[in-house]
Amino acid sequence: MQHNRFLKWFAVAATVGMLLILLGGALVTKTDSGLGCGRNWPDCNGSLIPKEITPEVLIEFSHRLVTGVVSISILVLTVWTWRKLGHIREVKLLGFLAMFFLIAQALIGAAQVLWGQGDFILALHFGISLISFAAVLLLSMIVFEVDRKFDADNVFMGKKLRWHTIAVTIYSYLVVYTGALVRHTDSSLICPDWPFCYNESPLALPNNMYEWVQMGHRLAVLIIFIWIAYITWHAVKEYKNQRVIYYGWIIAFTIVVLQVVAGMLVVLTRLNLTVALLHSLFISLLFGLLCYMIMLVARSNYNEKKK
Repeated sequence: MQHNRFLKWFAVAATVGMLLILLGGALVTKTDSGLGCGRNWPDCNGSLIPKEITPEVLIEFSHRLVTGVVSISILVLTVWTWRKLGHIREVKLLGFLAMFFLIAQALIGAAQVLWGQGDFILALHFGISLISFAAVLLLSMIVFEVDRKFDADNVFMGKKLRWHTIAVTIYSYLVVYTGALVRHTDSSLICPDWPFCYNESPLALPNNMYEWVQMGHRLAVLIIFIWIAYITWHAVKEYKNQRVIYYGWIIAFTIVVLQVVAGMLVVLTRLNLTVALLHSLFISLLFGLLCYMIMLVARSNYNEKKK
């Protein structure tokens, strides 16, 4: 039985809204608009609607407005899916995760505005939002019956692929954190070259904390690129008969390639805003897809126990 058409459209809107929250937060950071509304929250410079509009005020206030509207949408989506699709194993957990981490990221953002926080704490903000986005994305995929189209209910993964899927997803969160740390410590352009900090001396160690942060992130990206390339090779070789695994990892590898290229262009274009936002978009999509693969691991375990 197909799910309600209105629920499908609402799920799409909520997912797009969560993506806008992620990109809006990245935009706030990249344009240094975090204090566009001063040390005021939830009001903006002492009033509910800002009286003086500057670029920083517009960016920060728009981000708050989108977050508020999307938060209500996700609450509605959570309740709606619980009532309509509560019989599906993952639905209630995904709804809880979406709301919990959405509230958590909003509180961290508010705390930063009101009191200020260290860079290492602020770097968690994007990652927490990312978990909420992934949960909403998976809810939408369930609503659209993606699993049925790819026969995911009958999926089976070997122990090797299960281990790699779980480990690389956890590791991807570290990659996200190091990337956010690069932004929040203003280390984005500390290294003028790519792939090394200074291409004329590729073996030289970083000279300061900012170079360590930048090069640490590049090393983390190199590892996940090689790791996902290996997993994709394994999936293409061993899982041709399971489309959801076969195509899932091909898409994951495509996204990680785009992520690497975008990261390179961020440096070469000297922090072009469009490229920087694409960089955030690609890692968000990759993390969401990896979380879906984790859900497939859980289903594989369940299918194995049924036998």
